[in-house]
Amino acid sequence: MNKVVNFIDLHSGEEDKKKVLDNVKSNISFRGSNLWILACAIVVASVGLNVNSTAVIIGAMLISPLMGPIIGAGFGLGIYDFNLLKRSLKNLLIATVVSLVVSTIYFFLSPFKDIQSELLARTSPNIYDIFIAFFGGLVGVIAMTRVEKGNPIPGVAIATALMPPLCTAGYGLALGNFKFFFGAMYLYTINCVFICIATFIIVKYLKYPIVKQTNLKTEKRVKYMISFLTLALIVPSIFFAYQLFEEKKYKEKVELFLKVEFIDKGYTVLYKKTQFTSNPKKIEIAFLRKRFDNVEIKSLNEKLKAYELNNTVLNIIQDTTDLKQDILNEISFNNKTMSEKDLIIAKLQSQITSLKFDNNAILNETKILFPEIENIAIANHVFNENQSTKKVITVVLYESKKDLNTGEKQKLIAWLKNKFKTDVVEIYKRQ
Repeated sequence: MNKVVNFIDLHSGEEDKKKVLDNVKSNISFRGSNLWILACAIVVASVGLNVNSTAVIIGAMLISPLMGPIIGAGFGLGIYDFNLLKRSLKNLLIATVVSLVVSTIYFFLSPFKDIQSELLARTSPNIYDIFIAFFGGLVGVIAMTRVEKGNPIPGVAIATALMPPLCTAGYGLALGNFKFFFGAMYLYTINCVFICIATFIIVKYLKYPIVKQTNLKTEKRVKYMISFLTLALIVPSIFFAYQLFEEKKYKEKVELFLKVEFIDKGYTVLYKKTQFTSNPKKIEIAFLRKRFDNVEIKSLNEKLKAYELNNTVLNIIQDTTDLKQDILNEISFNNKTMSEKDLIIAKLQSQITSLKFDNNAILNETKILFPEIENIAIANHVFNENQSTKKVITVVLYESKKDLNTGEKQKLIAWLKNKFKTDVVEIYKRQ
C-alpha cells in the first residue's frame, strides 16, 4: 500500500515552497512589459478570431500572461494570504478591463464583422468547459510546483483558453451584441474561477504554510464562498450542456425523418433548416420538383410524433412554378447569353484584324519596288461620313532618307490600292 501511495505522491519532485511563492507573486503584476504583452496578445487573438484562424488563436494563448493573477488568487486563498488575494484580484480586473477595451477597439475598427465559428464556440459554455478549466488548472499548478517544470504549462495555456472569450466579449461590445458579450464573459469567469479552485486544492494538499493564522469561522467563510461560486457556475453550465445534448438528439431525429420520408423515396432536397429554440420547433424544407398537397403535408406533420419529434411543425416551402424547369430555363438563358457574347467578341476580333496589316511583310515587298524606303507602317482608319455611311482610308506612314517625288508616290499608291483592294490610300513621310 505504501508503494502505491509513494507512486502517486505529489510531494515527490516538489520545488521549494518559498521559490514557488516568489514565482507566483512575481507573475501577478500587470505593469509595464506585462501590460504590453497582454495588449499585443489580445490583438493577435482578435485577429485569429476575426479571420477564423485556429493557429493564430493558439499563438495568442501561448504568449498571454493572464494565468498569473488567477494562480495568485488560488495561492492567496490556499494560504490565507488575503493581501496576495487582493493584489491578484485587482490585477486580474485590470487585465480584464484592458483586454476588453483593446478587443472592442479592434473589432470596432475591423472591416470584417462576420460571425465566425471560432467566435460562436465561445458564446455557449457548458459543463465540459468547467472540466477543462478545472483539470487544466490542476495540471498547471502541479507543473508550477515541480522542480522540473516540463511541457504542461504551454498546454494548460491553450486548453484553458482565457484570451478567446475576452476577445469574443469585446466583439459583442463592438457590435452591440450582448448575448455574445455575456456568453463569452460567462466562459471567461468559469475558466478563472475553476483554475483558482484547482490551485486552492493543490495548495491545500501540498500543505503550503499559512501566512496568517485564522479562526475556524474564517476558514468556513472561505469554503462557503468557494462552494457558492462553484455551484453558481456549475448549475447554468449543466443546463447548457443538457440543452446541447437535447439539440443534438433532436437534429439526429430530424435527419432520420428526412431520410426515411423524403431522401429514400428519391425526392431531391434543395433546402432545410431546423429551429430548435422556437416554440413550437420548426423544420423548413424545400424540394427540387416534388409538390405536396395539403393532405400530404398534414399526414407528414402527424408522422413527426412517430420519430419523437414532439412540439414540432413541418413547413414545406413550395410554389406553383416548376422549380426544375426554372433552373433549366436559367441555364439555357445563361448559355444563350454566353453565345451572344462569343459572337460579339469574334466580330470585334474580325474588325481589329481588318484594320491591321503585317507591316514587316509589306516592308520587305516595298523595298524591292522602292529601295529608298527604310520603314513603313500601314493601318485602316474608319470615318463616319454620315449616320449611315462609313469611309475606310488606308493611311501609310513611311521613313526614307529623301522624300518620294510625285511619280513615285502615285506609283506606291497604285500598288497599295491594288494589293489591298482599297479605294483610298494616303501617304505621309515620318518627320
